Amino acid sequence: MRSIYLDNNATTRVDPEVVEEMLPFFTDQFGNPSSTHAFGSSASGAVRKARRQLQALIGAEFDYEMAFTSGGTESDNAAILSALEVMPERTEIVTSTVEHPAVLTLCADLEKTRGIRVHRVPVDRLGRLDLDAYKAALSPRVAIVSIMWANNETGTIFPAIELANSAKEVGALFHTDAVQAVGKIPIDLKSTAIDMLSLSGHKLHGPKGIGALYIRRGVPFRSLIKGGHQERGRRAGTENTPGIVGLGKAAELALKFMDDENTRIKSLRDRLEKGVLKRVPYAVVTGDPLERLPNTAYISFHQVEADGMLFLLSRYGIACSSGSACSSRSLEPSHALKAMNYPDSAAHGTIRFSFSRHNSEEDVDRVLEVIPGIVEKLRDMPRYGSPAEERRSGLR
Repeated sequence: MRSIYLDNNATTRVDPEVVEEMLPFFTDQFGNPSSTHAFGSSASGAVRKARRQLQALIGAEFDYEMAFTSGGTESDNAAILSALEVMPERTEIVTSTVEHPAVLTLCADLEKTRGIRVHRVPVDRLGRLDLDAYKAALSPRVAIVSIMWANNETGTIFPAIELANSAKEVGALFHTDAVQAVGKIPIDLKSTAIDMLSLSGHKLHGPKGIGALYIRRGVPFRSLIKGGHQERGRRAGTENTPGIVGLGKAAELALKFMDDENTRIKSLRDRLEKGVLKRVPYAVVTGDPLERLPNTAYISFHQVEADGMLFLLSRYGIACSSGSACSSRSLEPSHALKAMNYPDSAAHGTIRFSFSRHNSEEDVDRVLEVIPGIVEKLRDMPRYGSPAEERRSGLR
């Protein structure tokens, strides 16, 4: 039985070209980039090359605006905590109700331990940010706005550039968690007012355990991890050279395949959605139908439990998820769907299919072949209210 992987928003397969690029830095080119001898110079040169590759992907003005980290969570934490340190007179944060736990958990902790006021901007039924509520939350008391560029569950894209412009009007720093957006949609940071941006290697066919925080030149910054002078004093610790090299190569390939991401992969997503809606009654595609990542389909199957669907799909060799990989073991409905006011009957049965350049039409057709039978089988089991009741709830 052929395996079909449709959980690329959780993590991606490391591209073979990325692996090939990394391998020498585990063996022959093992030097410390901070060392002055030939071994160190070789590693240092590879790190500089990776910065330039990343710079090209996100449209940064300078390659040194990239600080390498362990991934998206560290980058998010570093950005928010730094802003509070460099502007201690400002004691408020603006974020959204559908952020990744890397942001929401930190904000909740800051409320509890430091008395920071957190404004959580709501979203509508399509996962779109309430722009009026966002602007109302802004004030000279806000140290930082941290709002994602694209949601990891619904794929809904937020107007990050517009949001950054509004934050600048009150003197706040603007950070965006772009872990899901980088490599999937064009980004040109030098033409924006965005101060900081988080990204992660394993979301774009790079290795796990490596990411970066873009910090615009001139933005004040305090290091989260203190110690040595690495990363221009912005992140102490010996550089993960193989990981950095892998991230750089992954960025280069992501830029190369950007058109494919927004044409062929988008067509696969659309093929799946249209097929499911045609074959399965009471299925609903969530998220903004226009401003959405080209690879993400988030579909609610009424009167179905997601864990049951995932189990049966896995028996056919199909891997997908019920939402964020960081909370997928929870039996609670997705916090994003709760924020979008989805009833439990839909929220408990929502499945995320996320594509990559390694997927094909054959993958989609196989999923469409097995899903109707799986849903029918699960709906024969007693669950929630009738479809008519769900329509009255406002979902249909």
